[in-house]
Amino acid sequence: MKKLFVVLIVVGLLAAACGGGGGGATKPADESDSARPTVEFKTPPPEPTAAQLKPTNTPVPPPPTPTAKPTVTPAPVEEETEPGTEEAAQPAVPAINDDMVEIPAGPFTMGVDDADAEDAPAHEVDLPAFKIDRFEVTNADFAAFVDATGYVTSVETSGGGKNWRDYADSKDNHPVVKVTFPDAMAFCEWAGKRLPTEAEWEKAARGADALRFPWGNDWDPSKGNVKVTGIRGTAAVGSFGGGASPYGVEDMIGNVWEWTSDWYQAYPGNTASDPYYGEQCRSTRGGGWFDEEAQSTAFNRNCAVPDVTANDELGFRCVMSME
Repeated sequence: MKKLFVVLIVVGLLAAACGGGGGGATKPADESDSARPTVEFKTPPPEPTAAQLKPTNTPVPPPPTPTAKPTVTPAPVEEETEPGTEEAAQPAVPAINDDMVEIPAGPFTMGVDDADAEDAPAHEVDLPAFKIDRFEVTNADFAAFVDATGYVTSVETSGGGKNWRDYADSKDNHPVVKVTFPDAMAFCEWAGKRLPTEAEWEKAARGADALRFPWGNDWDPSKGNVKVTGIRGTAAVGSFGGGASPYGVEDMIGNVWEWTSDWYQAYPGNTASDPYYGEQCRSTRGGGWFDEEAQSTAFNRNCAVPDVTANDELGFRCVMSME
């Protein structure tokens, strides 16, 4: 059971919402966002009620003031110096949450044979070691990036309704949302990282024992910010520590969907057709705060149009190679 993100501002560009499965029911409009994207479900969900967590705002510390060079006490030697040649002091890069988890090298089982067609077949993938962010990239992290670079997101450039800043007020430690694939890529590059592949994301989420959920094989909605939890919006990262993966990676299920670097393609050996296979959608993983069990597994696949999709339950985290 798959849903596909699309954005209202590009309805004129897209002939159909990008998502798997049948059905044409649309996700109800969030009361706090008149520009809510349309999302397809196989069965229409009830109207959600808005509820928000507002944790203590954690401001991003300003860069330290450069310290002046000490003067030399011996008698100076007069030298002619052209004006403007003295090296300017460079401000420090603003601090971001850089807590990463090492995922060891080795094989794991990717996909399953008893779920949606696009999740099959179960197959072994052998990966080198890598590191992945323990938490989703937060509003405070993204603000540090924007302050340091002057970056302007896709939604801000297009003027397409609410942007990430509208969701960041008093929510520094919530995951950043309303970011497109290029926005996520830009942040990761600035941080010296990259987006995870689908295989890296899935291994970090389910471990080497082919778990259905990061915490085990039984559905437990108390371990993630999902629809039944009733929050109806993002939660501070790390709020559901009991749902951490075998490696200690948190919020892999619920809170927000997460961009990966891969195009949405059929797995090797999968002969099922899907109109979204190819190089039109990037794979997204993990389910969001409005999702039910079927979308909230460690193997469930979704996809979104990279240059235009940005909504209030789609964010990202970064990885780093160790080779």
